[in-house]
Amino acid sequence: MFKNLGSKYFDYRGNKTNFATEFRAGCTTYLTGCYILFLGPFIMSGNGKGVEGGFFDFGFAFTGLVVATVIANVIIGLYARTWPIMISQGLGINSIVAFTFVAGMGYTPAEALATVFLAGVAFLIASLTPLRSWVLNSISMTLKKSIGCGIGLFLAFIALSIMDVIGDNPVTFVTLSDKITSPLTIMGLLTFVTICALHYKKVKGAIIIGLLFFAFLSWLPIWNWTGGSLENGALAQFNGIASMPPEMGYFFAAFEGFNSGKVFTTSGLVAVFVIWWLDIMDSMGTLTSVASVIPGRIDSKGRVKDIDKAFLSDASATVVGSLTGSSTQTSFIESGSGIVGEKGRTGMVSLVVAALFLLSLFFAPLATSLSKNIDGAALLFVSVLFIQNIVDIDWKDITESAPGLLGAVAMPFLSSITSGICIMFITYAALKILTGQASRTPSAIWVVAVISVLNFAV
Repeated sequence: MFKNLGSKYFDYRGNKTNFATEFRAGCTTYLTGCYILFLGPFIMSGNGKGVEGGFFDFGFAFTGLVVATVIANVIIGLYARTWPIMISQGLGINSIVAFTFVAGMGYTPAEALATVFLAGVAFLIASLTPLRSWVLNSISMTLKKSIGCGIGLFLAFIALSIMDVIGDNPVTFVTLSDKITSPLTIMGLLTFVTICALHYKKVKGAIIIGLLFFAFLSWLPIWNWTGGSLENGALAQFNGIASMPPEMGYFFAAFEGFNSGKVFTTSGLVAVFVIWWLDIMDSMGTLTSVASVIPGRIDSKGRVKDIDKAFLSDASATVVGSLTGSSTQTSFIESGSGIVGEKGRTGMVSLVVAALFLLSLFFAPLATSLSKNIDGAALLFVSVLFIQNIVDIDWKDITESAPGLLGAVAMPFLSSITSGICIMFITYAALKILTGQASRTPSAIWVVAVISVLNFAV
């Protein structure tokens, strides 16, 4: 019966697919992107520091992420039923929420979730109006790519710190960590190299394979000879595979986050803009990339069919996710594995992903069993994917490349994506004025530049 209903609703015949194909594609997409189960809560908890360190509770963050992911994939599966897409917590943006808003700006988890909620609402409004096109078409490709590159550098810095590759130095500020030769640091570096090699070989699920393989090695009671093992001889504590899911402790906490009024200050509104902008850019990039590998999805004029439904689903998922206790939800580029590899063509793929994530709700002990060094390796790999944007920067036009590079480099140095973007737009606007290009600069640039100035001045 389920198969027959799916056949009619998703038009298997018209899309040249069937339930078996869609099921395999959903499983493949899940295996490729389920690393977020381990990495997402780890980042939100401040690399495992948790509530004691002023960050999100790991268990609460895990449950919030899973519930948000399930709802998000049901939404896009049923509403945007021609899109075989996985939606889950966006890497990069969750780092901003944890390390810029909570650690850097002193936000509580509730206040950070309130910021995400407002950004989601703004994204939803933009998806229903011409605002999205106005903003996207106004900002140059170099600035768009520079933001992605800066996020990559920011993630790389965080990842190397997590892996104990770099440490503090009172003179040079950053130096090679004294833990560089420790067994877990070496294992983390080997995890990173392995993931890269698997990715190069186009192995499906490269990240999750690398994570679980080295995690398994770290649990084996054979490392007494290294001098850095636990009492049982293992390098990392194995906490089990399954249990009852942790409490959803941040359910509707976003509304409590409005009480302090922080989100309505100038810096708070800039933070909302940053999340809104990154969510739009992430979704636009992923959806257009995925559309390019779906036959007939892009018409002769370069327009993507049904992209508005996908955007609305993405935006709705962010709003819902903030209420469950998750950072921004966004479309995953890993969705391409199910589309290209298994020929997934409909929203049934998303529904299969939702079902598998629902089952994953009971795997919190496994998620807590990965050492931070191994988790950090996955984050370092993701940073490489972001930094690849540097090749698309217009290096021949210094009025484009200089602001982009300055903002990108500022992000890891200042430990703030927000400050980096503000510096980028202020510098960009100033250069356009000084070089006589102000009249040709889109109005959206001036709006963002003014907001950026106010962020530093107020």
